[in-house]
Formats: sequence, structure tokens, C-alpha cells
Amino acid sequence: MTKHLAIFKGGAGELILSGRKTIESRFSKVKNPPFGMISNGDLVYIKPSGKEIIGEFRVKKVIFFDTLDACDINDLEKRYGKELAVESEYWKKAAKARFGTLIFIGDSSRFITAPVKVKKTDLRGWVVLE
Repeated sequence: MTKHLAIFKGGAGELILSGRKTIESRFSKVKNPPFGMISNGDLVYIKPSGKEIIGEFRVKKVIFFDTLDACDINDLEKRYGKELAVESEYWKKAAKARFGTLIFIGDSSRFITAPVKVKKTDLRGWVVLE
């Protein structure tokens, strides 16, 4: 089992902890983490941008996509849009991606205090911890 730190913009982390967001997606033009680096059973720490870690979730299932195009992204929006709980602007940006990772969220839990402190000062949205 690998541990990951995922940075979330807006209220996405809260949506995961409330159960309203059941799939996390990461799309990119290059093979950025978590592409190819996350597996079923891994643990993901939830960190809102600029804040402390607020919770965690266990990965239930992962699907990787290679050589995506705008039609593929459109199909993914139709199939998984509700579970991803993202705004339409998100899909416009995602349409330029060539690689994608869909992470199906298993059990999640909220922390009262962050269990670990991760000193992160760069702009990466995903960090593989171990």
C-alpha cells in the first residue's frame, strides 16, 4: 500500500468526505502523478490548497487512460460527470489532456488534527509519499 497526498481546489475535499464526490479525476498533457502510480487499496490524504490535511480515503478502483482526445473526455463526462462532482469549466480544461486517471473513492474519514505534516512549497497537485 502506497500513501499519497492529493491537493484539492475549492470544496472538492469536503465533497469527498461528505460522500457526494465518489470519483476523483486527474487529467494532464503529460504522465503526471498519480498516473501509473496509484493502485487499489492505496491511501490518499486530502489536503485543500493552502490548508492542512483534513482527511483521507482508501482507493477502491483506478482506471488509467492514455492518448485521450476531446471525444474521449466528452464520453467520460457523460459517463462519470455526476460522481466526479465538478463544474463544466473543468471539462473544458480536461479536453486538452492526453492522459487521465479516474480514482474511485472507497471509505473516507475526516481528521480532527492532521496526522502528518508535509512540507510542500511547490505547485504539484499530487505527491507520492511512500
